[in-house]
Amino acid sequence: MIWQTSRFSIDLDRPQVMGIVNVTPDSFFDGGRNGTTAAALRHCEQLLKDGADILDIGGESTRPGSPAVPLDEELARVVPLVSEAVALGVPVSVDTYKPAVMRAVLDLGADIVNDIWALRQPGALGVVAEHPQCGVCLMHMHRDPQTMQTAPMDGDVVSQVLSFLELQAHNLMARGVEKTRILLDPGIGFGKTVEQNFALLAKQDALLTAGYPLLAGWSRKSSLGVVTGWEVGQRMVPSVAAAVLAVERGASVVRVHDVRETVAALAVWSAMQRAG
Repeated sequence: MIWQTSRFSIDLDRPQVMGIVNVTPDSFFDGGRNGTTAAALRHCEQLLKDGADILDIGGESTRPGSPAVPLDEELARVVPLVSEAVALGVPVSVDTYKPAVMRAVLDLGADIVNDIWALRQPGALGVVAEHPQCGVCLMHMHRDPQTMQTAPMDGDVVSQVLSFLELQAHNLMARGVEKTRILLDPGIGFGKTVEQNFALLAKQDALLTAGYPLLAGWSRKSSLGVVTGWEVGQRMVPSVAAAVLAVERGASVVRVHDVRETVAALAVWSAMQRAG
């Protein structure tokens, strides 16, 4: 299976590790660590040394309760780094829901739009449709980052997430976007209870019936803290375990902070697969 992006045709027959690069002061785990373009670029280079296949750059925290970032500020955080990162020889994804940011980074050569709103913001669908090769990741989110955990979802989370993602993918294809450009993300932690998050992992194969590859984003999430009792800085091992479980259940891409450890764990999993 191939995920078509602006500059790369990504082979999803091997699980892909997407390294997180937050250019933010307030992200829940690594906020403030990459406060300058130079520091963020060094982090990108380190993630590639650690084995990342894709870089995912974000200029706005979407942790529960986080405030929205003004457009000019997000552009100032993201654009200088993207202009450097596109020369690193790997697919560059940008985590944004703002159409103006999407257009700016795609014009710079970014490969993927990773949108927590699944292109529901006015104008977002049009930007992706106007860039005929870019990849796109559509994520399910209940409500918005400010309110999503104050009133999480009710009912059967798997069927609701599946229906939503199928509809958003259909809307995108109706604008002429090829199916090979689309990846789906169930949105772990975005308006779901702990039990619902783990239901999405346990029943992840149901999401594959939509016919699109999946991205899983469990890294350092609060649900892992609930079941382990560990603070966010201690959650590397649970995060790696969740990534391997997601891949075992059919995820094609895992979005992670701990690239080196995840790559090593997946090497063990892949060796087992080959031997079997």
